[in-house]
Amino acid sequence: MHKLDQTDLKLLEILQENAKITNAQLSKEIGLSPAPTLERVKKLESLGIIESYHAKINRDKVGLGVTTFVTVTLTGHKKQVTESFVKQINQIPEVIECHYVTGNGDFVLKIISKDIASYQKLMLEKINEIEEVSGTSTMVILSTFKESPVLPI
Repeated sequence: MHKLDQTDLKLLEILQENAKITNAQLSKEIGLSPAPTLERVKKLESLGIIESYHAKINRDKVGLGVTTFVTVTLTGHKKQVTESFVKQINQIPEVIECHYVTGNGDFVLKIISKDIASYQKLMLEKINEIEEVSGTSTMVILSTFKESPVLPI
């Protein structure tokens, strides 16, 4: 963990809300001149605190209408089983998140699909065909009321 001052925290807060902000506007909002502002942003990037910048895409407008959370139980808990599963999951673009968890199941996947038929095909032909998978349980997202990319720093 790196020590961040109030200016760094304010920079991160602003950039999380609007990554397209100009350096001139950003410097004005934090009360520094443009050169030191840019230096701070570059430092946060080089330290890996700022990992990347992304455009938020409206899923419905690009034809991705079904979001699911899938709990996956593996056949065992040996290192090779877990590593093999993760390697195969990373090859499936519809799986946009993969979390190793405690509780019921071993992993939770967030999957985005065009529709229920394409989701079913993905499960039958890809996820359930992974040798290390012993079982799955799906929750279909009906509505999303909050989805924030902003971390509470």
